[in-house]
Amino acid sequence: MKDQRWWLIGASEGLGRALATAMAAEGARLILSARGEERLRALAGDLDARALPLDVSDPAAVATAAEAAGPVDGLIYLAGAYWPMTAQEWDSVRIETMLDVNLNGAVRVLGHVLPGMIARNQGRVVLTGSLAGFRGLPGSLGYGQSKAALMNLGQSLQADLRGTGVRVQLVNPGFIRTRLTDRNDFSMPFLMEPEDAAARVLGAIRSGRPATSFPMLFSWLFRAGRLLPTPLWNRLFARS
Repeated sequence: MKDQRWWLIGASEGLGRALATAMAAEGARLILSARGEERLRALAGDLDARALPLDVSDPAAVATAAEAAGPVDGLIYLAGAYWPMTAQEWDSVRIETMLDVNLNGAVRVLGHVLPGMIARNQGRVVLTGSLAGFRGLPGSLGYGQSKAALMNLGQSLQADLRGTGVRVQLVNPGFIRTRLTDRNDFSMPFLMEPEDAAARVLGAIRSGRPATSFPMLFSWLFRAGRLLPTPLWNRLFARS
């Protein structure tokens, strides 16, 4: 990654912050975006990176930021919104926010970045999915669906761009200790620290694999779960 230009969106906290720190240590030239301008600029100053504040839910702001960023070697989309929610707690505003930030925000950014990569026949796109995107889970309204759609988007891009110089990769983490997962009131198996998750993401990028899900043992449960009959899956995972 040395001297490569990477644009990280959702970089001010959690996994994004840890990943930016790790990539800067490897000599990457970083453009960092997030909504929290104060924290973003402080991090950019520490890492000798460029701060580009951005609200991915604003199409005009995305267009302006993409123009300011210019051509990049790589894009990592980490922006995320999350509230744990069951059907009994339905909140349309929050569900729409999760769908807009987690999915539509990525679509908006890709609409400005991907055509240039295709024209140059060179570039790397990394999308952050989730183990929660493999199959419907209790308490994951809005979030699980946004991640499932984002993962499907990444798979479609991989199929379309196969054999070109543009590579699309998916990273699908489990639970990471952040201010968002602090909202959970349930046990979170294999909970990772952001720095550990960032190291795994870097390893995934280096590997070139189309998709990497982690932690490995935990991810097997979700990947294998896609083969279970729906009644059995629901019986195993439904909350009492």
